Amino acid sequence: KIFDPFFTTSKSGTGLGLSVSYDIVNKHNGRILVEEGDDNKGTKFTVQLPIK
Repeated sequence: KIFDPFFTTSKSGTGLGLSVSYDIVNKHNGRILVEEGDDNKGTKFTVQLPIK
């Protein structure tokens, strides 16, 4: 759901950032991993892209 266009929990956000990022990474045959942040603080995103 967080990668859906226009999904946001912020009053000032557009909800497009993660959607656009996901599309770009996907077009390069990569992936985005989402994890809970250290000590339950925030969220950690890891972008993996193939070398070739």
